Amino acid sequence: MPKRSLPLSRVYRLLEPGPVVLLATTRNGRANVMTMSWHLMMEFEPPLVGCVVSGRDYSFEALRTTRECTINIPTAELSAAVVGCGNASGRRRDKFAAFGLTPVPASRVAAPLVAECYANLECRVADTRFVNRYNFFVLEVVKAWIDPDCPDPRTLHHRGRGDFMVAGETVRLPSQAK
Repeated sequence: MPKRSLPLSRVYRLLEPGPVVLLATTRNGRANVMTMSWHLMMEFEPPLVGCVVSGRDYSFEALRTTRECTINIPTAELSAAVVGCGNASGRRRDKFAAFGLTPVPASRVAAPLVAECYANLECRVADTRFVNRYNFFVLEVVKAWIDPDCPDPRTLHHRGRGDFMVAGETVRLPSQAK
């Protein structure tokens, strides 16, 4: 089957890293939340998450300064808030209020959890060696929360250029252990 060339700007659409999340920070007593889709698991235990936060984002300096955040995993039902948070700046706007999200205190970090999300991860920055060059933070998850009433969440996955996919059916494939 012949294939055609794909513009490099579209590679991201092939390798989207996982569910869209809401990254929450707090700085000088002011909470903020941003939409983030560039993240990846780096280690199982302790759980390490790598993420890219643009230096242009209001959350960048808060994360760099406080070295704490929460990663909040929404379901597709929160798509309007997810898109709204991604298209607005927190510099002059309270995005929690603007998009109907509820900040609740975390137990191990100052940044708030997002109550409406089915899972919440409290994180501390574990490594900043790639921040100056790539805006890449390595976070250690220090506490995790999950809603037991949401056993099979339908999460959002960013495909680029305004396109999203909703996670669908879970399948279990046979193990090929040798």
